[in-house]
Amino acid sequence: MTTTNNTDLWEGFDPLAVEEITGPVWDEPVPLTARRDLPDFPVQALPDWLRNMVAAVAEETQTPADLAGCLALAVVATAAGGRAMVCVRGRWREPVNLYTAVALDPGNRKSAVFALMTEPLMAVEKTLVELSGPARAEAETTARLAKAAADKAAAKAANAEAGMRDQLTAEAVALAQAAEEIKVPCKPQLVADDVTPENLATLLTEQEGRISVLSPEGGIFDIIAGRYSGAPNMEVFLKGHAGDMVRVNRQGRDAQHIERPAVTMGLAVQPEVLESIGQIKGADGRGLLARFLYAQPESLVGRRNLTPQLIPDDVADTYAQRLGGLAMALNGWTDPALLTLTPEADAVMLAYQKVTESRIGKGGALAAVVKWASKRDGAVARIAGLLHLATHPDGAWQRPIEAATLAAATELGDYFTAHAQDVFDAMGADPAQEAAHQVLTHLRDTRFRGFTKRELFRQLSRGDFPAMADLDPALVLLEEHGWLRQLPPPPRTGRGGRPPSPRYEVHPRLTRSA
Repeated sequence: MTTTNNTDLWEGFDPLAVEEITGPVWDEPVPLTARRDLPDFPVQALPDWLRNMVAAVAEETQTPADLAGCLALAVVATAAGGRAMVCVRGRWREPVNLYTAVALDPGNRKSAVFALMTEPLMAVEKTLVELSGPARAEAETTARLAKAAADKAAAKAANAEAGMRDQLTAEAVALAQAAEEIKVPCKPQLVADDVTPENLATLLTEQEGRISVLSPEGGIFDIIAGRYSGAPNMEVFLKGHAGDMVRVNRQGRDAQHIERPAVTMGLAVQPEVLESIGQIKGADGRGLLARFLYAQPESLVGRRNLTPQLIPDDVADTYAQRLGGLAMALNGWTDPALLTLTPEADAVMLAYQKVTESRIGKGGALAAVVKWASKRDGAVARIAGLLHLATHPDGAWQRPIEAATLAAATELGDYFTAHAQDVFDAMGADPAQEAAHQVLTHLRDTRFRGFTKRELFRQLSRGDFPAMADLDPALVLLEEHGWLRQLPPPPRTGRGGRPPSPRYEVHPRLTRSA
């Protein structure tokens, strides 16, 4: 049998590299930092009348339920803020005012949702102004007459003979003191828009310690950062959330003293605003960021139903009646209603606290957001108080908070926890990470095997990538992670002109069929 040397078979042929047959070999790409899979707003955790309105508003406006849901909590907190307090355990008390911030891009009909959800509060405010009209008119007239009597007595004392001057002076002083003690009530106001810290303190003084800032914009953060003062001023916002005493002394004005301030905030902002507030000097260290309940829902723009179901009249009417009734019922309270827990509700609360405590230590799932997570049990207690008030708007203060209500509050607590983690990740993230995620998603959707930088730029949003140079950090990061590689430029012809746009190859994993 004749044996043939294998090498003889290839005589006369040039050797081929593997890459010339199969194409360049790709290494396994390194995943980018994974995006969190954020939960939807748990609409089912709300009482019926509130749940129905949130779902109906979300449907008619074709917006994520997160926007109307977070605002629902804020409007109930506006109605009850400063007028109720949850007695959790021992001397642990939580007021029922909240700070919520929903991040959504422009074009998501935020103003329409705000108008629908806040309309009953505006109606209550108008009613309160009308009801207080006679009392304000009487107080103004009484004060004016008392001031005139005091002035007249002072003039009489000044012109009196020596023997009568002391007696008339004493009468004038007494009348002046009586006139000073007459307080003319201010017009009732439940809601403000963007206000300065100084104006907020004044509003708290005038409105018996409570006010709400509800806005479809995030301008309040610019004001806190020092738009008008040149330096961050967040003291009243910190104390207004916690209920700590506020004392303000300004030159030329009466001192302002609010014993238990209750500020509520319900805001909708653009996503980049949430990232920028992390840069406000002192916002993190002093705990302002930790006081907000955040939501970053996915926008529905581009896939909205253009013929949605409209809000049923009975849903809107019930919402207005319940919310307005709660606001009116609590308006006259001078001392806050104390809401207690049933033993079963206390057990639910304690179990939730144990979970929080186990996760905020070193290496725990919430360690990276420990400042925020340290306040989440208190936030859950506040939410439970709001759900209880919404469930029994005509007499919640006469019964304790039940276990089912507390359990619903923990659902919302878990929702806000997931979103807070994502927000704080974004605040500290490399901007190139988000840009790289956007490019990678686009390439996965289009399944391009290759592209030029100019072609990619033309396909992406100018809002995300205003200039071609804005692509560079993302492309560099994707190259470093093995998802792309830049091809050598073709030889120049010597004719001059603009150099060709850099060309990239895409990892085969992105071009495979689903």
